[in-house]
This record gives sequence, C-alpha cells and structure tokens, in this order.
Amino acid sequence: MVYTIINSSSLRQTFLFVGHLYTIGYLFFDSLLKTTMNVYRIFFWLSCVCFSSHGAEPELQLSFDQFAQLYEQELGTIQGCQQPQGQQFKVCSSTLRNEGNAPFILHHGQPKDKVVVLFHGLSDSPFYLTSIAQSLHSQGYNVVVALLPGHGKKQADADMQDPLLSDRWRAHVEAVTNIAAPLGTKTIIGGFSTGGALATEYSLLHPNKVSGVLLFSGALALTSSVESLTQVWGIKLLMKWLDGTYQTQGDNPYKYPVVARYAAGELMEVIKSVRHLSEQSPPSFPIWAAHSEADLTTPIRGVEKLLAINTGSSVWFRIGKKFDVCHADLVISESQLAHMPEDNSVTDVSVLCRGSKANPLFESMLESMHAFIHTL
Repeated sequence: MVYTIINSSSLRQTFLFVGHLYTIGYLFFDSLLKTTMNVYRIFFWLSCVCFSSHGAEPELQLSFDQFAQLYEQELGTIQGCQQPQGQQFKVCSSTLRNEGNAPFILHHGQPKDKVVVLFHGLSDSPFYLTSIAQSLHSQGYNVVVALLPGHGKKQADADMQDPLLSDRWRAHVEAVTNIAAPLGTKTIIGGFSTGGALATEYSLLHPNKVSGVLLFSGALALTSSVESLTQVWGIKLLMKWLDGTYQTQGDNPYKYPVVARYAAGELMEVIKSVRHLSEQSPPSFPIWAAHSEADLTTPIRGVEKLLAINTGSSVWFRIGKKFDVCHADLVISESQLAHMPEDNSVTDVSVLCRGSKANPLFESMLESMHAFIHTL
C-alpha cells in the first residue's frame, strides 16, 4: 500500500514536470515564431528599400525611409517589389491591385537642382504618370510620384465613402511634398486631374515652398450639371447610396472601372477651396498647364480662369478640339499605351472617350514642359 502511494506521488510530479516542459517549449517556439515573422517582415521592408535605393546618398535614404513609412501607415503593410529597377525606389504592398499602382521615386542617387512631385487623378494610379516621370528623370531631376489615399487598392469601399477623404488627400500631398523637399534645391509640384487640383491648392497655401506648378488636365472645374448637383443639400448621402459597394476590379489593372460619385463630391470641395484661395490671394508663381479643348470631364475654363489671374509667369499648352484628346488620354504616350489592356472604364463624361488612346501631341507637350522647367 505504501509502495502504491509513493508511485502515485512520483507519477503526479512527473506529469507536472512534463507539463512545465510543454509550457516552456510552447512559449519558446511561440516567441521564436513571432521573432521569425518580424525578421521576415523587416527583410521584405528592407528589400523594398535596398533593392531600389542602391547607391543613394544618406539624405536621400532618409527620404526613402520616410516615404516607405508613410505608405506603411496608409496601406497597413508594405513589401519588396517583384521587379526592382535601378534608380527607382518603389513601395509595393499586398493591399494594392498590382505593382503598377505603387508609388515610386525616380532618383539620381543624390539631391539635384530640382525635384518634381506629381499626383495622379481620381480613380487612377501612379501608372498614369509613368511616361511623364521618366521624361523628367531623363532631364536630370529627381521625381516623386505619389499614391493618393483610397487609390490603387484591392478594397477601397471604405475609402471612397470616407467623409474625410479630401482632408486625407490634402494631408498626403503635404506629407509627400515635405518628404520630397530634400531631394532637390527647388520643388516643383504638379498633377493630373484631381492631382492637379490638389497641387494647385497646396501651392496657394504654401507659395514659398513651391518653385513652379505643372497641370495636366487640371480639375479646376467640372461640368455645369455636376457642379450644380454638388450644391444640393444632402446630395453626398445620395451619392454614397448610389455608389453602393464600390467596385475596384475591372478591365484596366491601373484604374478603377468607375469614378465614385461620393469621391467626386470630395473633389468638388477641393475645387471650391482653390477658387476661394485664388480670389483671396491670386497665384503669383510660375504655372505650366496642358489641357485639351475636347476635355468634357474637366472643362478647360477652370484652368483658363486660374492663368488669367496669375501674376507669375504662365505657359499654356493648349490642345485644339480637332485633335479629340480626351481627359484621361492627355498623359498617355504611345509606349505607355502598349502596356495597357483594352477597357471600357466609365471614367469620362463622353461615351466617345471610353477606353484609352495615346495623346498625339505627347512629345510636343513634354518639350513645352521641359522648356518651362528650365526657366525656373
């Protein structure tokens, strides 16, 4: 009987000992797994930095780090790009539709005389500014192409119905422009469509931080019917309801298939702000603008009015109506078009502008832009 009691006690101690070993082992392997995942995550973050910023001077590396951190906050996660390129720093993420939607910096490994900061349009992505950015980079400038909040994502329903969306755009423009400042002695800011409106607003608010403005189909006016509609009380709630669940997947991998009505209402807030600011204090900085008379999405009158009151130098690259250059096509080159699939995106007012075509005056437009920048 005594012998049995002694063995029961020993057996119980043995089980307790084994249990402690199991607990210690579990905690050890759990900690090891978490450490491994953190190392894995850091590795991919560094790969995003190292592969694409090779040879960059310390002051540029700091801007690259800040650029990556900004998009890690905005997108939630970032990772190394599958096709890193020399003199390009690109921030990729699993939350983006593909790498063509990723923000990027084209650099020369050191600060230059000028840095150009570009912002894309509503429903678009940095892909649409690729040809322009490459051309600017070939002229010896560092170029930053941002990704506006709510764009390029696999899921963007919450973003496109965010009542603070326009404020998020504004904060992002300011953050990216500040990050870009060390990359050049002079900062030139610009954008396509909505990006142009945001660049104009920023320049009116911070004229001393900008050496020049570039506008590509600048959205400084919408059609009269759309502008009138945005004045109706409660219209944003109706727009949100009409948008329903926002669809981000379509034929075009670099652009949402439709423009969110609610987001268009947010754009109108930016346009009204530009008008108010320019009335209070007319622009007094150099502005270069390219716009098509055939643009029915963002009528040319908006840019015309801005240039008319600008006390700084203004350069017009006005594309005649006979060339039939649609709103979104102004920034597309022949080489870029070759990488774009056919699509039926409903992102233009005119049904004749569905799909994409190259701007026949693209090279002439770039020559005009370069000549303007050389004077700054």
